[in-house]
Amino acid sequence: MKMDKNSKISGNMFTEKPLKGQHAVITGGSRGIGAAISNYLAHLGADISLTGRTEKTLAEQANYIRNSYQVKVHTALGNMADEADVNRCLTSATKELGTVHILINNAGVGKSAPFHRMDTDLWNEIIGLNLTGTYLCTKQVFSEMREMGYGRIVNISSTVGLRGYPYIAAYCASKHGVIGLTRTLALECVKKGITVNAICPGYTDTDLVSEAVDEIVKMTGKRRKEIQSEIDDISPMGRMVTPDEVAETVAWICLPSSASITGQSIVVSGGAVMN
Repeated sequence: MKMDKNSKISGNMFTEKPLKGQHAVITGGSRGIGAAISNYLAHLGADISLTGRTEKTLAEQANYIRNSYQVKVHTALGNMADEADVNRCLTSATKELGTVHILINNAGVGKSAPFHRMDTDLWNEIIGLNLTGTYLCTKQVFSEMREMGYGRIVNISSTVGLRGYPYIAAYCASKHGVIGLTRTLALECVKKGITVNAICPGYTDTDLVSEAVDEIVKMTGKRRKEIQSEIDDISPMGRMVTPDEVAETVAWICLPSSASITGQSIVVSGGAVMN
């Protein structure tokens, strides 16, 4: 799909299949928030490329999208913290489905540790995937988007990118970095038809959060139910955010008609954090 940078881009929430003919790449797209985003974008008509590190879950999600939404789907196995893997995955996606119009930087890791017990390997692992991975994937598609005069880049950050939380110094630093990168890129390409935004979910009902709860239980000795209750109580809603609530917000800012929304950190947290 070739975009004329001088043309009026149609396609809003009332348009049938407003993303038809576009190619969306979702990193970490086989489960949780990434899978939900891929469902929403496919429902709006986009062809989908998924990256991930588990072949089984990638294949399952790809089959679900094909059967449910009748769009083209490509999968690529790789680690988005590794530049060679990013190059290989994004190159194969472009070869298979064409130029990337939408990039969702969702792949991430959220391990926790008290700062005085955190080693450099853990720091590098978290910064490497959450922040450097976002840079590497964006770098891979950015020039083509500029030449095309169109693009939607959405970085999945977190409420921890806007405030501090104990025991997750590396995760917090990585997500603050993602927001800084988002704001800078948005200004660099604001006249090129490209928008760059960050979505900042609160605690979301995903495997990633469940695994983090397990780590907190090991670290503190508290009961799992007690930790889960504390997490639910962080939100005025009294519950965690759902992946679909995050995905619908992402889908909205990916619409062609959302051209004036850029450089934003959009919070989806049930009022837990007000930006």
